[in-house]
Amino acid sequence: MTDRQAKTPEASTIDPAEVARFERIAETWWDPKGPMKVLHKFNPVRLAYIRDEACRRFGRDPRSARSLEGLTILDVGCGGGVLSEPLARLGAKVTGLDPAPTNISVAKLHAERAGVPVDYRNETVEAVVARGETFDMVLAMEVVEHVADVQAFVTACAQAVKPGGALAMATLNRTLRSFALAIVGAEYILGWLPKGTHEWDKFVTPDELTEALRVAGFTVNDLKGVVYNPLRGDWSLSSDTAVNYMLLAART
Repeated sequence: MTDRQAKTPEASTIDPAEVARFERIAETWWDPKGPMKVLHKFNPVRLAYIRDEACRRFGRDPRSARSLEGLTILDVGCGGGVLSEPLARLGAKVTGLDPAPTNISVAKLHAERAGVPVDYRNETVEAVVARGETFDMVLAMEVVEHVADVQAFVTACAQAVKPGGALAMATLNRTLRSFALAIVGAEYILGWLPKGTHEWDKFVTPDELTEALRVAGFTVNDLKGVVYNPLRGDWSLSSDTAVNYMLLAART
C-alpha cells in the first residue's frame, strides 16, 4: 500500500436512501421532457463552465471542437451520463462513477448507441482513490448535497486530482430562497423534479464548501452563481449564488 492509499478514507460517503431515490428514475435520464428536464436545460451552462475553466487552466482553445483532447476527467455521480458524454465529445478521456447500478447501465447503453467512448463504473470515488488513480479534472456536479459526509466526500474528490489539476463542483446553497425555489417551487409547484429529490438541510453554503476544500488542501479559484430566467426558459452564470452555484478549486 502506498502512502497515498494509506491516507484514503475507507468509509463510503454514499447515502443509500439517495441512491435508491435516483435508481427509481434512472431510465428517464435522457428524456428531455421527463423528470430530468431541468438538468437538460442546466447542462449547457455547466458544460461550458467546465470547458472554459479547463481550457484556461491547461492552455486550450475553448472554440475548438476538440478543446479537451487528451485531458483525463473523472465525473463523480455521473448519473446517466448527461455531462460525461459531451465532455468525451470534446476529446476528454472521461471516467464516470455512480453508485446506482441502473444509472450506469443506462449511461453505458446510451454511450454505446451514440458511439461515444466513456469508461462508466458502478463504484465510489473512494474506491478510485484507493487504487491511486488521479485525473486532470475531477467533477462533482450536483452531488455533494446528496452525500452522507461532506468533508469525507470532498477530501476523496480532492485526492483524485492530479498535481496541477482542478476540482469543479456544483451544488445548492442553503438559503430561504433555495428552499422556496429549489424545493417548494421546483418539486411541489412546478413539478420540475420528483418530490423528495432534495433535502434542504443537506444543502451546502459556499463558505462551508470552501472550508471543506481548505481542509482537503484546496483553494477556491472561481465561484459563480447560476440563475434561471423564466422569460427565456434558460440558465446562465451570475454573481448571485443564493440558490445554485459552481466553483473551481485547485491544490493550495
